[in-house]
Amino acid sequence: MAKTNPFDFLQQVKSEASKVTWPSQKETGITTVMVFVMVFLASIFFLLADQIMSFGVSFVLGLGG
Repeated sequence: MAKTNPFDFLQQVKSEASKVTWPSQKETGITTVMVFVMVFLASIFFLLADQIMSFGVSFVLGLGG
């Protein structure tokens, strides 16, 4: 692989960065809200799963005593 001098590298970075399609402020806001909603739903799911498994383990261990 040929070495690229720093000036050419920065020119290539600038060229590639100009091709990026940046989201609008509205799209960013909607995406942020959706992430928070999904995190909330996942946390509720894992809380319920943990409680159910905890109950099940306690029940099984209680049978032996």
